[in-house]
Amino acid sequence: MTVCVSLMEVSPRDGLQNEPELLSTEEKLTLIHRALDAGYRRIEVTSFVHPVRVPQMADAESVCRGLPQRGDVTYTGLVLNRRGYDRLLATEMLDEAGLVVPATDAFGERNQGMDVESGIAMACEVLRDARLRGFRAQATIAVAFGCPFEGEVTVQRLVDIACALAEEAPVEIALADTIGVGVPSQIRDAFGALRETLGDDIPLRAHFHDTRNTGIANAYMAVEMGVETLDASIGGIGGCPFAPNATGNIASEDLVYMLNRMGVSHQVDLESLIDSAEWLQTVLGKPVPSALLKAGGFPAVEDVGAG
Repeated sequence: MTVCVSLMEVSPRDGLQNEPELLSTEEKLTLIHRALDAGYRRIEVTSFVHPVRVPQMADAESVCRGLPQRGDVTYTGLVLNRRGYDRLLATEMLDEAGLVVPATDAFGERNQGMDVESGIAMACEVLRDARLRGFRAQATIAVAFGCPFEGEVTVQRLVDIACALAEEAPVEIALADTIGVGVPSQIRDAFGALRETLGDDIPLRAHFHDTRNTGIANAYMAVEMGVETLDASIGGIGGCPFAPNATGNIASEDLVYMLNRMGVSHQVDLESLIDSAEWLQTVLGKPVPSALLKAGGFPAVEDVGAG
């Protein structure tokens, strides 16, 4: 049986939000076009947050106005509260709201000004409203595998939060390794517990950062656990402005290389991603973390030398 996963490209939002270089709206739209050309049909295009806190996302509405409306792609916007959700709806250009619920009080206070209980209440209110509107909304549990302020996060806490969210029927629940501390055994245990508790009715998504060089291994384990969707960022750029040393996402091209070699179906073109990572490196004016950009894909036989 062929294994198939869906891929979410997050470079226009999570990829750029922690970059010191502010890209223009036109450059962001070029990045989105490149993701579409590579075969992505689900893209996190922006976030609706306060521009003082995250200046890279100050042009969220302008980005939305420039999106190509083609009918075969799901555009997602991240929201941290009801105000952001209302801004997203007002654009009338996006297909999905992505909510964030903190796994710890300390991270939630710094990231969005609310503790876990308040975050769950906010998310449930928005999920309920979206369901009544017939609008797609999903939820991500942040710092699911470790918090920079409180340390370890138990699997039971993740299950408890996911169960509370499931009451409002999100289209998907994700676990995010926001600071890149997770290891494959944690991925196995957490997603295994969620699947056992939630059943198959709610799809699961995984969001990994490669801060400590475990992101691709974690993505492998997520595939093994039957997670339906994986997030990644062209070039491996990204990070959380409110978590110390939370560096980039796993690189889309590195992930796709692994999936290709594993025989996992996903519908995204590797060479297009490598080309886009090279373009992004030029736009940002610095090297990006991508391993494939440095090494290329699987070498042709004539290119292999001794040593």
